[in-house]
Amino acid sequence: MAHKVLLAALLAGLIGGITGAYIASRPPSGPTLLPAAVAANTNAPAVITAGRLELVDARGKVRAELAMSADGGPALFFFDSAGRTRLVLGLYSQAEGEAPSVVLNDARQQAAGIFRLFGASDSPVVVLKSQGRDRSVYGLNPGSADPFLANYRGDGTKSEVFGHY
Repeated sequence: MAHKVLLAALLAGLIGGITGAYIASRPPSGPTLLPAAVAANTNAPAVITAGRLELVDARGKVRAELAMSADGGPALFFFDSAGRTRLVLGLYSQAEGEAPSVVLNDARQQAAGIFRLFGASDSPVVVLKSQGRDRSVYGLNPGSADPFLANYRGDGTKSEVFGHY
């Protein structure tokens, strides 16, 4: 019974694939939206310059923003429906080597997880936080590229699990 079901699924997939390839290879026979969309954008500027770009939802609430962060690096901020910053994709400031980062914020807008590059060799590092404090840091040592894992207790004392950080 199981073999018949598998055979039927494979046959259905094969027929679907052939049909999809046939449809995709056919030129459109009627009017398409593409020429209208292209024609509508022929007067669009080649470059838009702004200090900040906002993406708003249907209610006019800002849900994403492309702007410079407080430390001077460019970033893309994502906001939840309550207006809290929950995700930031960006570059750190020039003072921190303009390293790229992804920051996940909790509901209090404190970083809960950070993935970034660190040091002169742009070594990857993941930082897990709780209530604004580092709790676990995992990555590659910038000097040796050896992996490390360092955990922090509730009182802030560090305990290296392996490697050196």
